[in-house]
Amino acid sequence: MKVIDLFAGAGGFSEGARMAGAQVVWAANHWPLAVRYHKLNHPETVHVCQDLHQADWSLVPQHDVVLASPACQGHSRARGRERPHHDAQRSTAWAVVSCLEHHRSSVCVVENVPDFKNWALYPSWQDAVGRLGYAVAPHIVDAADHGVPQHRVRLFLVLTRSKRPLRLALPNRPHKPVSEIIEWDRHKWTPIFSDRRSPKTIARVRAGRSRYGDRFVMPYYSSGSGLTGRSVDRPIGTISTVDRWAIVRGDAMRMFQVGEVRSAMGFPASYRLPETKRDAVHLLGNAVAPLVSSDIVEAIRRAA
Repeated sequence: MKVIDLFAGAGGFSEGARMAGAQVVWAANHWPLAVRYHKLNHPETVHVCQDLHQADWSLVPQHDVVLASPACQGHSRARGRERPHHDAQRSTAWAVVSCLEHHRSSVCVVENVPDFKNWALYPSWQDAVGRLGYAVAPHIVDAADHGVPQHRVRLFLVLTRSKRPLRLALPNRPHKPVSEIIEWDRHKWTPIFSDRRSPKTIARVRAGRSRYGDRFVMPYYSSGSGLTGRSVDRPIGTISTVDRWAIVRGDAMRMFQVGEVRSAMGFPASYRLPETKRDAVHLLGNAVAPLVSSDIVEAIRRAA
């Protein structure tokens, strides 16, 4: 099975496809850094760095499956209020239509946040792919159900050139606790109680300690589990593009490190990432969890 990866980013979709035995023949992204690291991890793939609105689809090699992760920033409620650039980000979904119009690929899988279906233009987008002969099957998938130590709920639209939508038979694996990927005896820990620590952080720590004891995780910024912390005996909450998850151990704490974020996303330890933590976390937070991608591609293979 040959696949192409649109908006490839760090390569989670591609990595999962490779794990499922597919050949990733082409990948594209507009960010040079993302393309550089996708190429390091997938040297056999043809890479293109460009805005896919300007793509010449005739140059894309033949394939069986399109994997596409158009920008989610204009759809996600986690991003807060509407911003002027969100229209441009949402419009990346139309590049998928352009690709399908040219290639009429057998299958396309589009990944995004569940709010993608609330986009004002989603009915028009779905109508466009329907006019190209595609049936659309929405799947709401939590990465934790696929053995990823993270609750990451995403929408996967499976588009097939068929009369009826294709519902994939996906596995439901036991949840993996985040404690298994925390490097407890590595990295630098700092005292919790110091003059430099904000009162809100201290309050979060005390709330978490009263509920979970001496070891737990919590968002260092933002809301969500911020008021209560989160048990290390369950998957962590969603990994985002910014460094926000902290680990508490006794009277010390620290932020998640890159290797732990990589593991929380389900990437192998050998997967190469930027040396700068900010860039690495950004790429990982935008990625598709490879184990989810692998299960989806394998399910498509079985259904073929």
